[in-house]
Amino acid sequence: MRMRPTLSWTPAKDLPPGTTDLQPVADALRTGGVLVLSGAGISTESGIPDYRGEGGSLSRHTPMTYQDFTSGAQARRRYWARSHLGWRTFGRARPNAGHRAVAAFGRQGLLSGVITQNVDGLHQTAGSEDVVELHGSLDRVVCLSCGTFSPRRELARRLREANAGFQPVAAGINPDGDADLTDEQVGDFHVVPCAICGGILKPDVVFFGEAVPPQRIEYCRKLVRDAASVLVLGSSLTVMSGLRFVRQAAQAEKPVLIVNRDPTRGDQHALTRVALPLGTALTTVADRLGIPVEVAGTG
Repeated sequence: MRMRPTLSWTPAKDLPPGTTDLQPVADALRTGGVLVLSGAGISTESGIPDYRGEGGSLSRHTPMTYQDFTSGAQARRRYWARSHLGWRTFGRARPNAGHRAVAAFGRQGLLSGVITQNVDGLHQTAGSEDVVELHGSLDRVVCLSCGTFSPRRELARRLREANAGFQPVAAGINPDGDADLTDEQVGDFHVVPCAICGGILKPDVVFFGEAVPPQRIEYCRKLVRDAASVLVLGSSLTVMSGLRFVRQAAQAEKPVLIVNRDPTRGDQHALTRVALPLGTALTTVADRLGIPVEVAGTG
Protein backbone atom coordinates (compact mmCIF):
# COMPACT_ATOMS: atom_id res chain seq x y z
CA MET A 1 0.00 0.00 0.00
CA ARG A 2 1.22 3.48 -0.85
CA MET A 3 1.22 5.38 2.43
CA ARG A 4 0.46 9.08 2.74
CA PRO A 5 3.77 10.98 2.88
CA THR A 6 4.79 12.68 6.11
CA LEU A 7 5.95 16.27 6.32
CA SER A 8 9.18 15.48 8.11
CA TRP A 9 11.63 12.61 8.41
CA THR A 10 14.60 12.57 10.74
CA PRO A 11 17.76 11.04 9.25
CA ALA A 12 20.07 8.92 11.37
CA LYS A 13 22.69 11.04 13.11
CA ASP A 14 25.62 8.77 12.23
CA LEU A 15 25.18 8.93 8.46
CA PRO A 16 27.84 10.77 6.44
CA PRO A 17 26.80 14.11 4.92
CA GLY A 18 26.13 14.46 1.23
CA THR A 19 29.06 14.96 -1.11
CA THR A 20 29.65 16.81 -4.37
CA ASP A 21 31.88 14.05 -5.74
CA LEU A 22 30.24 12.64 -8.86
CA GLN A 23 32.97 10.14 -9.69
CA PRO A 24 31.19 7.09 -8.19
CA VAL A 25 28.12 7.92 -10.29
CA ALA A 26 30.24 8.29 -13.42
CA ASP A 27 32.03 5.01 -12.67
CA ALA A 28 28.75 3.14 -12.22
CA LEU A 29 27.36 4.45 -15.50
CA ARG A 30 30.60 3.68 -17.32
CA THR A 31 30.27 0.06 -16.13
CA GLY A 32 26.66 -0.10 -17.37
CA GLY A 33 23.66 -2.04 -16.17
CA VAL A 34 22.41 0.87 -14.05
CA LEU A 35 18.79 0.84 -12.91
CA VAL A 36 17.46 4.37 -12.40
CA LEU A 37 14.86 4.99 -9.68
CA SER A 38 13.55 8.54 -9.93
CA GLY A 39 11.35 10.65 -7.68
CA ALA A 40 9.72 14.06 -7.61
CA GLY A 41 13.06 15.85 -7.20
CA ILE A 42 14.02 15.20 -10.82
CA SER A 43 10.99 17.18 -12.01
CA THR A 44 11.34 20.28 -9.86
CA GLU A 45 13.48 21.95 -12.52
CA SER A 46 10.51 21.50 -14.87
CA GLY A 47 8.32 23.55 -12.56
CA ILE A 48 6.66 20.65 -10.75
CA PRO A 49 7.26 20.92 -6.99
CA ASP A 50 8.17 18.01 -4.77
CA TYR A 51 6.50 17.06 -1.50
CA ARG A 52 9.44 17.78 0.77
CA GLY A 53 12.43 20.08 0.95
CA GLU A 54 12.41 23.81 0.50
CA GLY A 55 9.02 24.87 -0.79
CA GLY A 56 7.70 21.30 -0.61
CA SER A 57 3.95 21.08 -1.07
CA LEU A 58 3.27 19.00 2.06
CA SER A 59 3.49 22.18 4.13
CA ARG A 60 0.20 23.31 2.55
CA HIS A 61 -1.32 20.29 0.82
CA THR A 62 -2.73 16.94 1.93
CA PRO A 63 -2.62 14.47 -1.00
CA MET A 64 -5.84 12.74 -1.97
CA THR A 65 -6.21 9.19 -0.67
CA TYR A 66 -8.09 6.37 -2.34
CA GLN A 67 -10.40 6.19 0.64
CA ASP A 68 -11.23 9.90 0.35
CA PHE A 69 -11.78 9.67 -3.41
CA THR A 70 -14.23 6.77 -3.13
CA SER A 71 -16.01 8.13 -0.03
CA GLY A 72 -18.48 10.34 -1.85
CA ALA A 73 -19.36 12.72 -4.66
CA GLN A 74 -18.20 15.84 -2.85
CA ALA A 75 -14.66 14.48 -2.40
CA ARG A 76 -14.51 13.62 -6.11
CA ARG A 77 -15.86 17.06 -7.05
CA ARG A 78 -13.11 18.67 -5.01
CA TYR A 79 -10.46 16.37 -6.51
CA TRP A 80 -11.48 16.80 -10.15
CA ALA A 81 -11.85 20.59 -9.86
CA ARG A 82 -8.35 20.86 -8.45
CA SER A 83 -6.87 18.25 -10.78
CA HIS A 84 -8.52 19.76 -13.85
CA LEU A 85 -6.82 23.06 -13.11
CA GLY A 86 -3.50 21.42 -12.19
CA TRP A 87 -3.49 19.37 -15.39
CA ARG A 88 -2.95 22.53 -17.40
CA THR A 89 0.37 23.08 -15.64
CA PHE A 90 1.36 19.44 -16.08
CA GLY A 91 0.46 19.62 -19.75
CA ARG A 92 2.82 22.56 -20.25
CA ALA A 93 5.75 21.05 -18.29
CA ARG A 94 8.75 20.06 -20.37
CA PRO A 95 11.63 17.69 -19.59
CA ASN A 96 14.63 19.34 -17.97
CA ALA A 97 18.34 18.58 -18.20
CA GLY A 98 18.02 15.72 -15.70
CA HIS A 99 15.37 13.91 -17.76
CA ARG A 100 17.34 14.48 -20.96
CA ALA A 101 20.53 13.14 -19.38
CA VAL A 102 18.76 9.95 -18.27
CA ALA A 103 17.45 9.51 -21.83
CA ALA A 104 20.98 10.03 -23.18
CA PHE A 105 22.38 7.38 -20.82
CA GLY A 106 19.69 5.02 -22.07
CA ARG A 107 20.53 5.64 -25.72
CA GLN A 108 24.16 4.79 -24.95
CA GLY A 109 23.07 1.43 -23.50
CA LEU A 110 24.26 2.25 -19.97
CA LEU A 111 20.92 1.66 -18.25
CA SER A 112 19.15 -1.59 -17.52
CA GLY A 113 15.87 0.23 -16.89
CA VAL A 114 14.08 3.24 -15.45
CA ILE A 115 11.54 3.10 -12.61
CA THR A 116 9.86 6.39 -11.80
CA GLN A 117 7.69 7.29 -8.83
CA ASN A 118 6.47 10.32 -10.79
CA VAL A 119 3.18 10.57 -12.67
CA ASP A 120 4.19 13.38 -15.03
CA GLY A 121 5.45 11.37 -18.05
CA LEU A 122 8.52 13.60 -18.46
CA HIS A 123 11.00 10.72 -18.75
CA GLN A 124 9.15 9.41 -21.79
CA THR A 125 8.80 12.87 -23.31
CA ALA A 126 12.58 13.27 -22.97
CA GLY A 127 13.09 10.04 -24.92
CA SER A 128 13.51 7.34 -22.30
CA GLU A 129 12.00 4.02 -23.34
CA ASP A 130 10.35 1.21 -21.36
CA VAL A 131 9.86 3.40 -18.29
CA VAL A 132 8.04 1.67 -15.42
CA GLU A 133 5.56 4.14 -13.95
CA LEU A 134 5.41 2.79 -10.41
CA HIS A 135 2.51 5.04 -9.41
CA GLY A 136 0.82 5.29 -12.80
CA SER A 137 0.38 8.34 -15.01
CA LEU A 138 -1.87 11.39 -15.00
CA ASP A 139 -2.31 11.25 -18.77
CA ARG A 140 -4.66 8.26 -18.49
CA VAL A 141 -8.07 7.85 -16.85
CA VAL A 142 -9.74 4.62 -15.76
CA CYS A 143 -13.38 3.86 -14.99
CA LEU A 144 -13.81 2.17 -11.62
CA SER A 145 -16.90 0.34 -12.89
CA CYS A 146 -16.09 -1.02 -16.35
CA GLY A 147 -12.29 -0.70 -16.27
CA THR A 148 -12.12 1.23 -19.54
CA PHE A 149 -9.01 3.40 -20.00
CA SER A 150 -9.19 6.70 -21.87
CA PRO A 151 -6.83 9.62 -22.59
CA ARG A 152 -6.72 12.43 -20.05
CA ARG A 153 -6.93 14.99 -22.84
CA GLU A 154 -10.39 13.67 -23.73
CA LEU A 155 -11.56 14.02 -20.13
CA ALA A 156 -10.06 17.52 -20.01
CA ARG A 157 -12.15 18.49 -23.05
CA ARG A 158 -15.34 17.12 -21.47
CA LEU A 159 -14.65 18.89 -18.19
CA ARG A 160 -14.04 22.19 -20.00
CA GLU A 161 -17.35 21.85 -21.79
CA ALA A 162 -19.18 20.97 -18.57
CA ASN A 163 -17.60 23.83 -16.61
CA ALA A 164 -17.51 26.83 -18.91
CA GLY A 165 -16.07 29.83 -17.10
CA PHE A 166 -14.21 27.81 -14.48
CA GLN A 167 -11.01 29.87 -14.18
CA PRO A 168 -9.94 30.07 -10.51
CA VAL A 169 -6.42 31.12 -9.58
CA ALA A 170 -4.63 28.33 -7.68
CA ALA A 171 -2.35 29.01 -4.74
CA GLY A 172 0.03 26.30 -5.98
CA ILE A 173 0.42 23.05 -7.93
CA ASN A 174 1.49 19.77 -6.35
CA PRO A 175 3.46 16.70 -7.55
CA ASP A 176 0.22 14.73 -7.95
CA GLY A 177 -1.17 17.35 -10.35
CA ASP A 178 -3.58 18.67 -7.73
CA ALA A 179 -4.00 22.46 -7.58
CA ASP A 180 -4.54 24.26 -4.27
CA LEU A 181 -8.11 25.56 -4.30
CA THR A 182 -10.49 26.53 -1.53
CA ASP A 183 -13.94 24.96 -1.23
CA GLU A 184 -15.39 28.30 -2.38
CA GLN A 185 -13.27 28.14 -5.55
CA VAL A 186 -14.34 24.55 -6.20
CA GLY A 187 -17.98 25.64 -5.90
CA ASP A 188 -20.40 23.44 -7.86
CA PHE A 189 -17.79 22.09 -10.30
CA HIS A 190 -19.48 19.47 -12.46
CA VAL A 191 -17.84 16.02 -12.61
CA VAL A 192 -18.48 13.97 -15.73
CA PRO A 193 -19.01 10.18 -15.66
CA CYS A 194 -17.51 7.44 -17.79
CA ALA A 195 -18.66 7.88 -21.39
CA ILE A 196 -19.08 4.10 -21.74
CA CYS A 197 -21.03 3.03 -18.65
CA GLY A 198 -21.65 6.16 -16.59
CA GLY A 199 -19.32 4.97 -13.83
CA ILE A 200 -16.82 6.86 -11.68
CA LEU A 201 -13.66 8.07 -13.42
CA LYS A 202 -10.31 8.08 -11.64
CA PRO A 203 -6.86 9.09 -12.90
CA ASP A 204 -4.72 6.02 -13.61
CA VAL A 205 -2.46 6.76 -10.66
CA VAL A 206 -1.89 4.98 -7.37
CA PHE A 207 -3.42 7.22 -4.72
CA PHE A 208 -2.04 7.20 -1.21
CA GLY A 209 -3.80 4.39 0.64
CA GLU A 210 -4.04 2.36 -2.59
CA ALA A 211 -1.86 -0.64 -3.41
CA VAL A 212 0.65 -0.62 -6.24
CA PRO A 213 -0.36 -3.55 -8.52
CA PRO A 214 1.59 -6.62 -7.33
CA GLN A 215 2.66 -7.57 -10.86
CA ARG A 216 4.23 -4.13 -11.25
CA ILE A 217 6.14 -4.53 -8.00
CA GLU A 218 7.38 -7.96 -9.03
CA TYR A 219 8.54 -6.63 -12.39
CA CYS A 220 10.48 -3.88 -10.61
CA ARG A 221 12.02 -6.47 -8.30
CA LYS A 222 13.18 -8.36 -11.39
CA LEU A 223 14.75 -5.18 -12.73
CA VAL A 224 16.67 -4.82 -9.47
CA ARG A 225 17.82 -8.44 -9.64
CA ASP A 226 19.07 -7.94 -13.20
CA ALA A 227 20.79 -4.59 -12.55
CA ALA A 228 24.46 -4.07 -11.77
CA SER A 229 23.68 -1.04 -9.61
CA VAL A 230 20.80 1.25 -8.63
CA LEU A 231 20.93 5.02 -9.13
CA VAL A 232 18.32 6.98 -7.14
CA LEU A 233 17.53 10.39 -8.57
CA GLY A 234 15.54 12.98 -6.64
CA SER A 235 13.70 10.74 -4.18
CA SER A 236 13.64 11.02 -0.40
CA LEU A 237 12.69 7.31 -0.30
CA THR A 238 10.37 8.11 2.60
CA VAL A 239 7.63 5.77 1.42
CA MET A 240 8.12 2.04 1.03
CA SER A 241 7.06 1.92 -2.62
CA GLY A 242 10.53 3.10 -3.65
CA LEU A 243 12.59 2.23 -0.58
CA ARG A 244 11.85 -1.48 -0.97
CA PHE A 245 13.94 -1.62 -4.16
CA VAL A 246 16.89 0.14 -2.54
CA ARG A 247 16.78 -2.34 0.33
CA GLN A 248 16.59 -5.22 -2.13
CA ALA A 249 19.64 -3.97 -3.99
CA ALA A 250 21.59 -3.48 -0.76
CA GLN A 251 20.71 -6.98 0.45
CA ALA A 252 22.00 -8.34 -2.86
CA GLU A 253 25.21 -6.30 -2.34
CA LYS A 254 24.56 -4.20 -5.44
CA PRO A 255 25.89 -0.63 -5.27
CA VAL A 256 23.25 2.00 -4.51
CA LEU A 257 24.06 5.59 -5.45
CA ILE A 258 21.79 8.53 -4.62
CA VAL A 259 21.67 12.00 -6.10
CA ASN A 260 19.40 14.08 -3.89
CA ARG A 261 19.87 17.47 -2.32
CA ASP A 262 18.59 16.38 1.12
CA PRO A 263 19.21 13.23 3.20
CA THR A 264 17.05 10.24 2.30
CA ARG A 265 15.66 7.25 4.11
CA GLY A 266 17.93 5.07 1.99
CA ASP A 267 21.25 6.77 2.79
CA GLN A 268 22.33 3.97 5.10
CA HIS A 269 22.20 1.57 2.14
CA ALA A 270 24.04 3.85 -0.28
CA LEU A 271 27.63 3.89 -1.42
CA THR A 272 27.28 7.67 -1.74
CA ARG A 273 24.73 10.47 -1.74
CA VAL A 274 25.52 13.40 -4.00
CA ALA A 275 23.92 16.62 -2.75
CA LEU A 276 23.69 18.53 -6.03
CA PRO A 277 20.82 19.68 -8.26
CA LEU A 278 19.84 16.86 -10.61
CA GLY A 279 20.25 18.78 -13.86
CA THR A 280 23.72 20.01 -12.96
CA ALA A 281 24.87 16.67 -11.61
CA LEU A 282 23.69 14.51 -14.49
CA THR A 283 24.88 16.80 -17.28
CA THR A 284 28.27 16.98 -15.56
CA VAL A 285 28.43 13.18 -15.48
CA ALA A 286 27.40 13.02 -19.13
CA ASP A 287 30.19 15.45 -20.02
CA ARG A 288 32.73 13.30 -18.18
CA LEU A 289 31.58 10.26 -20.12
CA GLY A 290 31.55 12.10 -23.43
CA ILE A 291 27.83 11.60 -23.88
CA PRO A 292 25.87 14.34 -25.69
CA VAL A 293 22.71 15.54 -23.95
CA GLU A 294 20.09 17.12 -26.17
CA VAL A 295 19.34 20.72 -25.33
CA ALA A 296 15.78 21.86 -24.70
CA GLY A 297 13.71 22.10 -27.86
CA THR A 298 15.76 19.66 -29.95
CA GLY A 299 14.28 16.39 -28.74
